[in-house]
This record gives sequence, C-alpha cells and structure tokens, in this order.
Amino acid sequence: MWENALSFFDFNDANVIYVSLGTIILGAGAAVVGAFTFFRKKALIGDAIAHSILPGVCLAFILSGTKNYFLLITGAFFTGWLSIIAVDYIVKKSKIKEDTAIGLILSVFFGIGIMLLTYIQQTGNAAQTGLDSFLFGKAASMLAQDVIIFSAISILLMIMIFLFYKELKLITYDKDFAQSIGLPVKWIEFLLSSLTVLAVVTGIQAVGVVLMAALLITPTAAAKYWSGSLSIILVLAAFIGGFSGVSGAFISYIAPNMPTGPWVVMVLSIFAISSILFAPRKGYFSRLWQQLKNRRQIQDENILKAFHQIAENENSFGESKSIEKLREKRYYTIRLMKRILKRLKRQGYLKSTKGGYFLSDYGQRKAARLVKLHRLW
Repeated sequence: MWENALSFFDFNDANVIYVSLGTIILGAGAAVVGAFTFFRKKALIGDAIAHSILPGVCLAFILSGTKNYFLLITGAFFTGWLSIIAVDYIVKKSKIKEDTAIGLILSVFFGIGIMLLTYIQQTGNAAQTGLDSFLFGKAASMLAQDVIIFSAISILLMIMIFLFYKELKLITYDKDFAQSIGLPVKWIEFLLSSLTVLAVVTGIQAVGVVLMAALLITPTAAAKYWSGSLSIILVLAAFIGGFSGVSGAFISYIAPNMPTGPWVVMVLSIFAISSILFAPRKGYFSRLWQQLKNRRQIQDENILKAFHQIAENENSFGESKSIEKLREKRYYTIRLMKRILKRLKRQGYLKSTKGGYFLSDYGQRKAARLVKLHRLW
C-alpha cells in the first residue's frame, strides 16, 4: 500500500499524471460552476442533473454499442438538460414546489438509469466494463484520451465563467436589476444551466452520479466561511474542489477496490467541517470567541459606569467602592464581580485598596466617556 502511495507521487506513470491533472481540473471546474447555483439557492438542481444523466449514458451506450466517451457525454448532456426542462415545466404548470419537483425528476430519471444499466449488464456486451463506475466514480480507470476530453471541457467551463463573470454575478445576486438594465437574463440563465450540466457530465467520472452534488455544493459551502467576496470564494472553491478530486484519486490508486467518489466527498467534508468550526470571523469557534469578548466588554463597561454613577451621586470621586456597593448598581454574582474587577485592574482602569477598588485617572476618563455616550443614546 505504501509502495503504491510513493509511486503515485513519483509521477513516473503517465496515467497517474493524466488522472491527477484530470481530477484537479474536474474538481475545480465543477466547484466554480456550482458556486453560482449555490448562491442562486438552486444547489439541489445539480443533484437532479447528476442523477438524470445516468439514463443518457446508458442510452448512448445501447445505441452505439461502444464506450466512446464523446458519445456518452452527448447522451448525458441531453438527459441532463431534459431534467432541467422537466423541473421548470412541473414548477410552472403545477402547484408543486421546486424542491419537490427536483426530488420527483431525480428519482424517476435515476430509476430509469438503473433499469437501463441492469439491462446492459445482462446483454453480455464486453464493452460495458466500467460503466458502473459512473455510479460512484473511478477516476483511476480513465484513459489518457478520456482525461483530455474531460479536462478540455472543464477548462472551457472556467473560461466561460471568466468571460461572463459580471453577467453571471449580476443575475445571481440581483436578477430584477439585471433585467431592468437590459441584460438578456434568459440567455444568461440558459448559459449557466448548460455550464452546470457540462460540469456534472464531466465530474461524474471522478465522483459518480450519486455524489456529484457534493462536488458542486460543498467547495462553495466551505469557501464562503473564509471570504465574502465572490471572486475569492470562486478561487477557494476551485482549490478545495481540485484538491479533493486528486485526494480521492490518490486513495483510489493506493486501494484499487475503493471507489473515487466517496473519498472525494470525505475530503470535501473535512474541508467543510473545518471551515464551519475554525474559519476566522465566520467559524463557530471564532464567533464563540467574539461573543465572549463582547460579553466581557459589556460587563467591563457596566462596572466602569457603575463606579462613575455611584461617585457622581455621592460626590465621592477617587474614593474606594466595595463589591457590595457596586452590586447595588449591577447585580452580578460575587464570583463574577471579582473576576470583572480583577480584569479591569489588569487593564489599568482600577486600583485596589483594603476596602475595595477605585478608578484610576485612566479609568475615570474611560468611565466618564462611557456614561456620556450612553446618555447621548
């Protein structure tokens, strides 16, 4: 196993180079296109397309009798687009909501695909070997010409995203404004749908139809925790998608019985969970720390104001205040009060005496400013 791992990184095998580059480009391309469907709140449409391309692949194989990837892609693209049309038609012509329509089309098309795949397996055609890899992905089984075709399509996807970035960004965030300034919104939506279908069609060899939606959605879901800029999110999503793709191919290479798709999704999940927990500003622990800092700041300001208000009412500036006296203004527990007072003392706002605490010159200025600001509110 470890010998296989080392041989993967030697890159002496031309097929390893092709597969590595192919999965990086496939993952990056799918992630970039998926970002726009994610922010348009149409992330699940990718799942419908992914499950709907299986019957297209099977029909193309049945009609041609060979596993020609160009023909398989053509069949997959046709049924993928058919699924989008079917979802839109159901939503417009009935009271069924989009998520329900997606679930309906997904299950129907996938059921037909499994039926056709079973039929192909029973025909005894030797060329059908490897067709089942479309279910869970098997990047290691790709040949050089297959990688070239898929990589060329993925690069084309990214070029189209780059060329129409402004238009795609506009319809993603403000479709009504895009229409008002005369942009051909219908055409741009058609372009985005076509790019999404192509991204799914090219990505299934790496991830498989069952898990393809994860390659579209998860990189962006992880990347958005690190930035609020769409351009930066696209770059991060492309990196996450590409790295996850080659990681899945690597595991599939060292353990040939392992399908690529589930491991790609596992790596994607690690990125997503890590981002949710540890991303700066938006991550769970960052927000938890910020909430703690805000709570402490409020507590500190409340005690400083209490010092100033007591001194103002009693004309006792510069005199020591006991914990009991402070608790008449701010009813914190004695334990919490002592913790706050010690923190304020460390920061230089307070000085201590045997009878309690009093404001330093720095603390008096800070407390007076806080009281003034709060009175202005």
